[in-house]
Amino acid sequence: MPNHTSKPLVLVDGSSYLFRAFHALPPLTNSHGEPTGAMHGVLNMLDKLRKDYDPEHMAVIFDAPGKTFRDDMFPDYKANRPPMPDDLRGQIEPLLDIIKAQGYPLLIIPDVEADDVIGTLAQEYAGKVIISTGDKDMAQLVDARVHLINTMSGLYSDPAGVVEKFGVAPERIRDYLTLIGDTVDNVPGVNKVGPKTAVKWLAEYGSLENIMAHADEFKGKVGEYLREALAHLPLSYELVTIKCDVALDCSPEALTFTPPDVDKLHALYERYEFRTRLAGLGKETPPNLPLSGEEQEGGASGSPPDKGELEGVSSAEGVSYQTILTQADLDTWLQRLQAAAEFAFDTETTSLDYMEAQIVGVSFAINAGEAAYLPLAHDYLGAPPQLDRDATLAQLKPLLEDPALRKIGQNLKYDRSVLLNHGIELRGIAHDTMLESYVLDSTANRHDMDTLCAKYLNHTNISFIDIAGKGKNQLTFNQIALEQATPYAAEDADMTLQLHQHFWPQLQALDAQRKLYEEVEVPLVSVLSSIERNGVKVDATMLAKQSKELETRMQEVVKQAYAAADQEFNLASPKQLGEILYTKLGLHAPRKTPKGQPSTAEDVLEELAAQGHELPTLILEHRGLAKLKSTYTDKLPEQINPRTGRVHTSYHQAVASTGRLSSSDPNLQNIPIRTEEGRRIRQAFIADTGNKLLAADYSQIELRIMAHLSGDKGLLDAFAHGLDVHRATAAEVFGTPLAEVSIEQRRAAKAINFGLIYGMSAFGLAKQLGVDRRDAQDYVNLYFARYPGVKQYMDDTREQARAQGYVETLFGRRLFLPDIQSKNAATRQYAERTAINAPMQGTAADIIKKAMIAVAAWLRDSGLQTRMIMQVHDELVFEVPEAELETVRAQVTALMTTAVTLDVPLVVDSGVGDNWDEAH
Repeated sequence: MPNHTSKPLVLVDGSSYLFRAFHALPPLTNSHGEPTGAMHGVLNMLDKLRKDYDPEHMAVIFDAPGKTFRDDMFPDYKANRPPMPDDLRGQIEPLLDIIKAQGYPLLIIPDVEADDVIGTLAQEYAGKVIISTGDKDMAQLVDARVHLINTMSGLYSDPAGVVEKFGVAPERIRDYLTLIGDTVDNVPGVNKVGPKTAVKWLAEYGSLENIMAHADEFKGKVGEYLREALAHLPLSYELVTIKCDVALDCSPEALTFTPPDVDKLHALYERYEFRTRLAGLGKETPPNLPLSGEEQEGGASGSPPDKGELEGVSSAEGVSYQTILTQADLDTWLQRLQAAAEFAFDTETTSLDYMEAQIVGVSFAINAGEAAYLPLAHDYLGAPPQLDRDATLAQLKPLLEDPALRKIGQNLKYDRSVLLNHGIELRGIAHDTMLESYVLDSTANRHDMDTLCAKYLNHTNISFIDIAGKGKNQLTFNQIALEQATPYAAEDADMTLQLHQHFWPQLQALDAQRKLYEEVEVPLVSVLSSIERNGVKVDATMLAKQSKELETRMQEVVKQAYAAADQEFNLASPKQLGEILYTKLGLHAPRKTPKGQPSTAEDVLEELAAQGHELPTLILEHRGLAKLKSTYTDKLPEQINPRTGRVHTSYHQAVASTGRLSSSDPNLQNIPIRTEEGRRIRQAFIADTGNKLLAADYSQIELRIMAHLSGDKGLLDAFAHGLDVHRATAAEVFGTPLAEVSIEQRRAAKAINFGLIYGMSAFGLAKQLGVDRRDAQDYVNLYFARYPGVKQYMDDTREQARAQGYVETLFGRRLFLPDIQSKNAATRQYAERTAINAPMQGTAADIIKKAMIAVAAWLRDSGLQTRMIMQVHDELVFEVPEAELETVRAQVTALMTTAVTLDVPLVVDSGVGDNWDEAH
């Protein structure tokens, strides 16, 4: 934010922020189900503007209901806009009441838009003006005196900023907007002319007027489009022009704050359950008022504590962060934590590797805006004396291991593992803010703390890079001075608590999502942590041998590729490959890159290979071998932990939007199972001496879920009678007796079964089966005729997704689909395919998570030595002492098949071997 030499007039485009806040935030409600998200967003932004600029003159401007003079000029103005959602419409009146009661000047002028009121006030004011908006049209108002701030993105625009963002100066914004048009407001521009072309034309001709005068000089189709648009461009120019002479009954200097109406605010805050705002009024807060999903505006201010003395409390405005250096201070905090209903905590460590990390310090927070950092191992030159780490952790151990003391954290799986390195078993995991965010909306954003704080609390966290540097000279946390470590670490605990206070009321209001969070995601934290720490043994010698063999085969493929191309070339160079494939060999490129070059992407090569071309086939083989070598046979031996002799992956709960787990370092999900090379890599995953590997895999689980969700009688009967469902489908679709179904018919039926789950079109099916598109469409039509319940389910799901904007799994996991109403057909169709697939894939993910929790609990209580060591897609892998094998195999199968009850039986296939490939 720039410095201000004098206080500016701040003008807020309330209508712009109202819509943006509504769409940016999750659907927040109070305990009565009344929507409040847009209100929170707008009020947060007003708070921030008032704090940042401390203006004497300020106004919040909203569009008036009804038509404006632009509708008289052009009856189709904004005709494409959908009606305002009911959940937004219901928030406008209470929001306006709160803004007025807070003392903000509020302007709503009939017959004009908020833009015009803002333009007029900015024109009339003699001093500096800050316009807070996200509307690109406002850039036309920018000059040396009038600047823009986008409070949601933090983007500040002076004249140079406008040029940087749009490519044209503020005085040419109207020309620019006229050329490109505005689909949202239904303002016609020049067909096929986008921002790049508009900028290019204005740079060459200087103005819209000059472009129109020289329209005959423009060549090709775009010239025709320009000439076709000449008749309506003057009208479009008028429509995008902000009116700066609106008759107002107040001057800019009269826009001053009035004292807040505390009684009215108290009633409104209580009604909509703005608990923190209510507390800030200084009146008594009703004791049983539910926590709202509001902005924790009484929390951290975003400024670090004063870097003064460390003994006692460091403070910034509204924040109190303490460094614990004495036993007396520790005793005080231990008593407070013991007495607290719940508290947030975080660990600071020496490494991101959970198996190697050692604790440097721990932070705690009980109340928003107040936290403490307990340093235990800062060892830089001149570091002050700290409490002994081992002795202090021994004092914390009963607290952290007490299941009755509820702990709140962000990605607590990591903290649990680090504490285990010090002999502490974290119990009482009550909440994880990463998972709260993920369950509320898996597709909204990343779920790391910095992203969540910026989006939901309007707070920018202290960056680790700011205190530690970056690159090879980056400090580890034990080298960070306590003056910097305390605000950083304490802020982590404080903001974790505030994020929980933001998310938890929303989850409480959603019964199915709350149960999913409490009964699946939170219990899974400890289960996954244990699986990670168990690790899996790999045979480094076998992998080294495989690397050499892969290298040999890759060299053979390179020679074959040279022969097929009749020249040597770099197989990894898309440019060289493209020249050989499309210029020298004359192949037809199925697709081009965005830059217009023939594509050499994997799917393009697969299409060419399917046509029988040798070189694309060789390139694909070489790429596959190189990936296996670099990702697995070369890298896995380097990832063996020297202390455990095993590989320890990291499982991620909050990445895949459908609820599936993913893994990294190494990624166990992507080891191929259908290729010989992939199976050989699985052979290097071995059991320790005296043990076997047991792999238990759900059979056709997504098809079974489809049968359950659709209720289709044909599918239900096939699974109920234990039939080969692909053979049964082939019999139905092709009208063939079950015993006479051919291999080819079964293959086609399998492609249809799985293709429909993933939303495959007839075109995709034809491509996969190598048949004519009409034949593929006939297969699909026959399938739906035999399984009408599936067709009905798919139609209903698409319709439901369009109506509510999301789909749900059987257990309430929601996948939001913001593109389901897109006017772009490809984008919309992708969202529709996702709507069909997500409930099945997500339900499968929920089922295996439930199974993992049940199996882990049984293993823990059984006293057996068996360990769960991997989860991959629909499969669980165990390392089992040979004496326990029969018991474990039977019980794991039983627990997995009874994890949930569906209208069709769950079936688990299991296998045993000395390595993963044998077991599978």
